[in-house]
Amino acid sequence: MRQRNRLAIAAVLTCTAALTAGCGGSATNEPSAALEGRGPITFVAGKDEESVNPKIVEAWNKAHPDEQVRFIELSSSADDQRQQMVQNAQTKSDAFTVLDLDNVWTAEFAANRWITALPREQFGIDEFVPTTVETSLYRDRLYGVPATSDGAMLYFRKDLLAKAGAQPPTTWDEMRQTCDKVLALPEAAGMSCFAGQYEKYEGLTVNFAEAVHGAGGVITDPNGKPNVNTPEAKRGLDALVEGFRSGTIPRDAITFKETETRRAFMEGKIVFSRAWPNQYSHAAKTDGSSGVAGKFDVAPLPGVAGPGVSSLGGHSLAISSFAKNKATAVDFIKFSTAPEQQRLRLDQGSLAPTRSALYDDPSMQAKYPYLPLLKRSIEGAEPRPRVVKYGEVTDVIQEHVYAALHGEKSSEQALADLQARLQELTGQQ
Repeated sequence: MRQRNRLAIAAVLTCTAALTAGCGGSATNEPSAALEGRGPITFVAGKDEESVNPKIVEAWNKAHPDEQVRFIELSSSADDQRQQMVQNAQTKSDAFTVLDLDNVWTAEFAANRWITALPREQFGIDEFVPTTVETSLYRDRLYGVPATSDGAMLYFRKDLLAKAGAQPPTTWDEMRQTCDKVLALPEAAGMSCFAGQYEKYEGLTVNFAEAVHGAGGVITDPNGKPNVNTPEAKRGLDALVEGFRSGTIPRDAITFKETETRRAFMEGKIVFSRAWPNQYSHAAKTDGSSGVAGKFDVAPLPGVAGPGVSSLGGHSLAISSFAKNKATAVDFIKFSTAPEQQRLRLDQGSLAPTRSALYDDPSMQAKYPYLPLLKRSIEGAEPRPRVVKYGEVTDVIQEHVYAALHGEKSSEQALADLQARLQELTGQQ
């Protein structure tokens, strides 16, 4: 799979003839790529519930009085964040300097020359987890520096599994069998089995991709060609559809985003939950806000046909092509992705580091025992489709998968329709 990812970088992220206007342009129309200029800049990111970014900006500003950074906080919605960043780029505004990009946006922003290529040698890229660097490349050039990563884990009620004499499952079938045992316990009265994120938003694309990859399928092949209308992908989608039909996944989970999943697990409503590492700090709180503190643990995701495969999450810091003071922006990115700031992100928000050494540090492992598991999840994770038109691609994935989960389409019809739309969007039959 890692080889497939490396091939995908070279082969998938190529502008087709239909996208020439977004990838080309004469020299007179191209934004300047020179990393020059010093002075005030802005740092643009989505809503920061843990207030980590303001702390990083404050620390920078104290040390750089002549190169102040102003933090611009966008919506908590990834779709809204992307839209605002795209609008800023399309108007060639210099209002945004450093962009906190979801890793699946790299191809789109780089292909359209909305962000500037960066010199690899300045950022110590060899010290980062390789999969996180791969998501920051376009045509083998670096366009962002990984600031956070994300690998999904299976959160489970270790107290209830112990009571039932069960081990964490490695497949969906094992998970259903374990739930049968656990839900028969008096302590599990009223509980449901499992939940992920199934609302019609980016989380649905993530969960669908994990189901497909965990069944041995793909959404796009190594050359970027859609290949989702397959028996393997159907098996993955069927697992989700059957989960809702049978009650393995509670019906109200059709509205779940990360917050709702976290709340259901912390309130003791579900035995298992698929979640990012930031759920860990919330669930472990002993201030009375969590009903499962000391009662849960994490394990690798189960898959439909074997061990599961996480979608690769995370964000990179990139520089707007239209910004001023790019030299200051380069230094701010170095500061923001340094080990000290990555420790802060982990401490304050359970945000997964991108530097390998932090996962291997015994002191960090003592504080966060799940780090070795999280590192394996990230190293084995698969990216969502890396396509220039990612915004449109994820929309059509959500549309057809959501219809299948709602029973409006069969899995067969949903995948056939999705295949056709992806072929239109990518220009590959």
